[in-house]
Amino acid sequence: MNVSLPQSQQPYKVMAIYKFADLPDAEAIQPVLAAFCCSRGIKGTLILAPEGINGTVAGTTEAIDALADWLFAGPVFARRLEGAEVKYSKASAMPFLRMKVRLKPEIVTLRAPEANPARQVGTYVEPEDWNSLIERNDVVLVDTRNDYEVGLGTFQRALDPATKSFTEFKDYVAEHLDPKRDKKVAMFCTGGIRCEKASSYLLSQGFEEVFHLKGGILRYLEMVPESESRFSGECFVFDERVSVGHGLVEGEATLCRACRHPLTILDRAHADYIEGVSCPHCADEAGKHAAAAERQRQMELGRKHGVAHLGDAAATVAAERKAAKRALAEASRARNKA
Repeated sequence: MNVSLPQSQQPYKVMAIYKFADLPDAEAIQPVLAAFCCSRGIKGTLILAPEGINGTVAGTTEAIDALADWLFAGPVFARRLEGAEVKYSKASAMPFLRMKVRLKPEIVTLRAPEANPARQVGTYVEPEDWNSLIERNDVVLVDTRNDYEVGLGTFQRALDPATKSFTEFKDYVAEHLDPKRDKKVAMFCTGGIRCEKASSYLLSQGFEEVFHLKGGILRYLEMVPESESRFSGECFVFDERVSVGHGLVEGEATLCRACRHPLTILDRAHADYIEGVSCPHCADEAGKHAAAAERQRQMELGRKHGVAHLGDAAATVAAERKAAKRALAEASRARNKA
């Protein structure tokens, strides 16, 4: 594999998808969907619930294209996924270890039955119109993601709810937002799905005008030139790429293998960072370190003897990409300036 290839020639195609749709037969669909993906070498996670589908998978271009045709035009979903929010990107190596199709009560967990995107949802804002909206003084801009995601990057002037999970967003709204004061609220998230529920929830609580970024940060980074961007940093993604930047080029972030917190370059330069064992975010959690240290020892032994370790896959991929990431980022910046 040549990891120095430009992004358009990377060998793996990544598909992120979500759609709020009526899927009362989600349980019956689960094994059929899993079999389709596994038979084509597709890996990743898809969540099925009575309210729809959500997830990210990767495979060869041919495999992902076949999956898209099957999802949108095949008999199993019977066109119920038409209009789904779908984003494609490329990866230099397979970003997932296995294929999982999970059944859950919700495709994004908020535990607020009054939030029903199929019934009411905020106003979608296209990426090219987002900057002019969020620069208005009468608009309150809220990042609906969790604290570890916000820590890698966010939009300028955005409020950080400092949540550990999306279910806490309801508490943030109750404590910090007021429908009588905050007449216009704009929200964003990684791919748009959390904002659909969040906007529906705010409307149910009496907020008058609620906007959300269509396609989320990922679509914005794909469509808006870096020279015009109001997004600072990198966007956390839920796979072994860890983060992406403008043009959806793989970012510089890595994961702490003890606590799974994303790490910036500064985090990895911190005195509390020990590769595979601890980081500044979990330095005081001694219980995690022993297991992490043993896993790291097994990985290093495996490397020494030329034997692959299951937990080594992500670390190996990260190491192989390291040099390529910077070159790809530079190429992306050059293209945006051209």
